[in-house]
Amino acid sequence: MASHPLPNYVRTYRKRAGLTQSEVAFLLGCRWRTKVSDYEYFKRRPSLETLFAYQLIFRTPGDELFPGVFTEVERETQKRVRSLIEKLYARRPTAKRQRKLESLAAAFPDVQRRLKTPNP
Repeated sequence: MASHPLPNYVRTYRKRAGLTQSEVAFLLGCRWRTKVSDYEYFKRRPSLETLFAYQLIFRTPGDELFPGVFTEVERETQKRVRSLIEKLYARRPTAKRQRKLESLAAAFPDVQRRLKTPNP
C-alpha cells in the first residue's frame, strides 16, 4: 500500500529550527501565531507569498514543505493535461498542435507515456 504524505511538514521544520509559532508568524509577516498553527494543523493552505516565505525561512522547496498539497495539485493537473492531450490528438495535425504536444510531453512525460499515442 502506497504511503500518502502529510499535507505539510512546516511544524517539523519549525521545531528543527527551534522557532516558536509566534516567531515564524513574525517572519511570515503575520500578526498572530494562529495562522501558523492553522498551517501546521492542516486547517489552511498558504498563499503564494506565504509559501515563498516558508521556503526562504527553512531553505526548503515548497513541494517538500507541503508535499500532500503538491501531490493533490499534481494529480489534478495531470488529469487536465491528459484531457488536453486527448483533445489535441483529436484535431487535425498542424505544426502548432505538434509544438503543444511536444511541450506537454516534455513537462509531463508520465502522462504522455500512459496515453495511447495515435499516429499524427
